[in-house]
Amino acid sequence: MQVKDSVVLVTGANSGIGKHYIDVLLAMGAARIYAGARQLSSLDDLIAIDPDRIIPVALDVTNQATIDAAAMQCHDVNLLINNAGIGLLKGLISAPDLAAARAEMEVNYFGTLAMCRAFAPVLKANGGGASTPGGSTCIVNMLSILGRVNFPMNASYSASKGAGYILTQGVRAELAAQNTLVVGVMPATVDTKSSQDFPPPKVAPEMVVQEALQAVEDGVEDVYPGEQAKAMAAQLLSDPKGLEKAMATMVPQPV
Repeated sequence: MQVKDSVVLVTGANSGIGKHYIDVLLAMGAARIYAGARQLSSLDDLIAIDPDRIIPVALDVTNQATIDAAAMQCHDVNLLINNAGIGLLKGLISAPDLAAARAEMEVNYFGTLAMCRAFAPVLKANGGGASTPGGSTCIVNMLSILGRVNFPMNASYSASKGAGYILTQGVRAELAAQNTLVVGVMPATVDTKSSQDFPPPKVAPEMVVQEALQAVEDGVEDVYPGEQAKAMAAQLLSDPKGLEKAMATMVPQPV
């Protein structure tokens, strides 16, 4: 499908990679962009960029009522970008309790699943059944290379993104019949505020978005933006145990 003239919904649009999605979608000529966030006031500056094309949507991906309302409001969407996510930098054993793990799973797995379920019929109605290869509708799930190999310093986040990776495969299989492309985007460390204390290398969020949207246009199902993610993906094929052991040296301290 082509991003130009598309109608897009971006979740988690008010910060981080979400804002960059809005910028690049505008530059690529998207006809309408629904910007989803829990608090509409957090979108004011974003909407001001182009109020004719950027439409605010009250959306909490852990709240089914707001998801259902968004599906009704955004009934013309043909590109869904599941960008909302959280990472709480907790281990599995070292964490004081399961609160972080549950919160990450609620947003990164169940939230993404709920969005896919709510918008699958919307996408089908808006061209998912097109006869063109790959269809003319798409879901983009923002995942992480840490969903392919665990990072103990952020272990429960990795587990939630691993669940998101398998979710993406399952949704892709179920929506193949309606020709909806499902793209999994798996960067490594992205240069955003949430990773400001992480060491380099980091991939620019603009590059993540550009590679993700290029994958949409090219019909590529899995994309690894940035050199770090590409190198890790290659090592997962050539030496997965070696990568696991390297990551295992970065262990959090017990609380």
